[in-house]
Amino acid sequence: MSTKTIGTRHGEKLYESLISREEMARADDMERYYRIPADDRDLNYKKYFVQGEQHISEVDDYTSHNTERLDIQGIKEMLLKLDYIREELNA
Repeated sequence: MSTKTIGTRHGEKLYESLISREEMARADDMERYYRIPADDRDLNYKKYFVQGEQHISEVDDYTSHNTERLDIQGIKEMLLKLDYIREELNA
């Protein structure tokens, strides 16, 4: 199978925000995915001004730009793990 690199198309995003920094501050790393609990904070802003939320400033957004990126070979290897892809290729 051959591939042809055509470059970025008009309007195409170069990276995608997957989890905001606020969500990352409370997300649970489950190894293969992140679990983000519902935002159940109250609207008592007085606590924010007294206690603050410093931990949010210490965390970055989780984006497709700052995570592991697959090259073409890595994408092929991942796709070949899927039964329906292998079935289509062998059809």
